Amino acid sequence: MRSVRDLPINQDGPPPGGYSAIRYGRRIPSTGPTGAAILAVYAGMFTYGFYQIGKGNHERRALKEEKESARAVIVPYLQAEEDRRYVKAWEQKKANDAVIMAGVAGFDADERPTSRWMPPGWSTRPNWSKS
Repeated sequence: MRSVRDLPINQDGPPPGGYSAIRYGRRIPSTGPTGAAILAVYAGMFTYGFYQIGKGNHERRALKEEKESARAVIVPYLQAEEDRRYVKAWEQKKANDAVIMAGVAGFDADERPTSRWMPPGWSTRPNWSKS
C-alpha cells in the first residue's frame, strides 16, 4: 500500500429501512385565556367603572343640593343673629363715643357718618352660595 487512497472505502450508512422520523414541530400547550376573552373582561370592567362613576356623581349631586337647601333655610336665622349682634355693638359704640367725646361741642353719637346704610363687613362677608 503506497497511499491512503489505496485503502478500501467502508462508509457507514443508514440502517435498512432508514431512520425513524424526527419530531421538530413545537407543541406548546394553551396557557391562559384568549385575546377575545381578555378584551371582553376589560370591556366589562370599563363599563362597570363608568357605571359606578355615574352613580357616584348622582349621589354627590344630591348631597350638594341638600347642603345648599339646608344653608338657604338657615341663612335668615344667621342673618337675624348677626343683626342683633350688630345692633348691640352699635349701641355700645355710641355709648363709648359719647364718653370719649363728652367735651367736644356739637358731637352727636347718634349721627351716622353717611346717609346710606351698608351691612357690617359687606366686603368680607362669606359667599354662602359658592361652597
